[in-house]
Order: sequence, then structure tokens, then C-alpha cells
Amino acid sequence: MGTITAERPKTKATSNIQVFPQTGSAKESIYQTENLNLWYGEKQALKNVNLDIREQEVTAIIGPSGCGKSTYLKTLNRMVELVPNVRTTGKVVYDGKSIFDHSIKVEQLRTQVGMVFQKPNPFPKSIYDNIAYGPKIHGIRNKMILDEIVETSLRQAYIWDEVKDRLQDSAYSLSGGQQQRLCIARCLAIEPNVILMDEPTSALDPQSTLKVEELIRTLKEKYAIIIVTHNMQQAARISDRTAFFLNGEVVEYTETRKLFHDPEDKRTSAYINGQFG
Repeated sequence: MGTITAERPKTKATSNIQVFPQTGSAKESIYQTENLNLWYGEKQALKNVNLDIREQEVTAIIGPSGCGKSTYLKTLNRMVELVPNVRTTGKVVYDGKSIFDHSIKVEQLRTQVGMVFQKPNPFPKSIYDNIAYGPKIHGIRNKMILDEIVETSLRQAYIWDEVKDRLQDSAYSLSGGQQQRLCIARCLAIEPNVILMDEPTSALDPQSTLKVEELIRTLKEKYAIIIVTHNMQQAARISDRTAFFLNGEVVEYTETRKLFHDPEDKRTSAYINGQFG
């Protein structure tokens, strides 16, 4: 996609998207990205990305398809390295340490930085075993402890009351929205510090979407949440800060209310007002 060349209006265009008020003071940074560049072979997907992600906030990443949103998200827990011929330069610092440091084990990083994908991906196991899987991998075998983890995680994901009497049923017996909340509960069971979400509601119906959004607003009290979304109304509803990506670059990154109602860059204004994307 080429650079947008529409003239900036004499007065700033403002979005008619409703931004819900966010509360709380500024939080500490948990991720710092400095001049991050990434290539898939010869194709550059990220260009000098600089972002500061704060704990106990929801950070939304918006932009048209192919702009680098999901690539950036998957870089944060190094899942992008599963793609052949990936090369990076620059820094990604998590909790004060470079994630590319040789002393950092990728498995340990992914325990602390959980991931929820676009489509629900429950394991072909029971509801109970989906949640207990991660703790068991980390050596927990005591059934009383596992029972507590399963219940706590399902409660945190707002799905306990819907499944408490059917924990031994297949996870595939759940609806799509329930499966996505189950996957969020599975992520919570390993007690991460950060939750990455790659368009977690794009395959869900409106009612399920609202439940997941309510869940995200609750979870940010404990976790840093970074969500990629094509739904700008969703970004406005749930996020504290929003980054607008275009052609692998961060065009603008600021408080969500300011980005939607007082953008600094004409390309941001053009995108949120539907002139492209």
C-alpha cells in the first residue's frame, strides 16, 4: 500500500467513535521496543518501531491488513521466530531485560507472556484438562492444587458458572465464544504477566465479543494486555493507549482518546475516518 497523500483538513478531523473513559494513573513500563526492525527474508515487515507498553493497561494496535500488527505482537514473545528466515535488529526489553539475551529461555518468556489467538484453539481434551495442562507441564501434580487453579482461572475468564458442571466434557462441545474464554482461562492458568491477543473476537458473535471485552477490562487490573484489532470501535471501548501501524511503521502512539479525537498525523485521521483500510 502506498503512502496516503490526502490533504490534512484545516481543522483536525475528529472521529465519531465513542471512547470510553479510562481511569487510573500512569503505570510502569513492562515492555520497551527501541528501533525494532524485522525482515521475512528480503521483505521488511517492521521499520524502526518504538513503543513503550505499560503494565495494568490495555494497549490496542490498529491499522490495515499487512501493516505489521500481528508481526509486532508475535515478536514480543518470540513466536515470530517460528517463521523461517526471520531477522531482527533493535531492542525489545521486557521487565528490564532484552528478550533476545542468550540467558533468556524462550519457554520461560512465553510462560510470562501468554498468547490468545484469532480463532479459539482449545486442545482436544476435556475442559478441565485444557486448563490443567500448563500447570502440569510446570510440575504441578497435586489434584487439590490443580482443582483450585482450574476453578480460579475459569472464574477469572467469566466462564466458570457455564462449565462448572461439565468439566470432563470435551472443550469442543463449547460454543465459539466459550472456547475463546476457555483459551483465555488456559492462558491465565500459568500466571503470566502479559497477555497478547491477536484479534481475539474477530470470529465471535456480538454477544460473545462483549463478554470478552468485559473480561479484558477486568483483567487489566492485574495484567498488561496488548490487543491487535481491526475493530476501531473495540479499540476505543477497551484500550488505554492505541498504536496506529501503517506499512510496518508506527505512525502514531498515544492515549486512545487523543488518537481518536485529536490525531496528530493526517494518515491517522484518514484511517480512523474510513478513507482507507
